[in-house]
Amino acid sequence: MFERFFVELGNQLSNPWQIVAVIGQTCFFLRFLVQWLASERAGQSVIPNLFWYLSLAGAATVLLAGIVLVQPVLIIANLPALAVYGRNLYFIYKRHQQTIVDPDHQPGVKGAKP
Repeated sequence: MFERFFVELGNQLSNPWQIVAVIGQTCFFLRFLVQWLASERAGQSVIPNLFWYLSLAGAATVLLAGIVLVQPVLIIANLPALAVYGRNLYFIYKRHQQTIVDPDHQPGVKGAKP
C-alpha cells in the first residue's frame, strides 16, 4: 500500500507544475508559522504584514499551477482568495501612505485631526 503511494507521489512530482504547487503550499505553511510566532512574541493574536504577502504568493502560485494542470479545485479555491489577500495588502499600503502624509494619524481613525 505505501509502496504504491510513494510510486504515485514520485510520478506526480516529476511534473514541474506539481513542484510549483508544492512551493505555493509551502508559502501557506510559512504564513501560519509567521503568524504563530508573531502572536507568541506579542502575547496576543496578531497578523503581521508578511502573513498577507505569503498568502498572496501562495495563492498566486497554486492558482497558476491549477490553471496549467487544469485542476478546478485549485482554481476555485485560490481565485477568490487572491482577491482577498490583494485587498488586505491594499489596505495596509493605504494605511502606510496615510501615516507618511500625517505622522500623527491614529490607525482606525478616519479623517484629519483638527
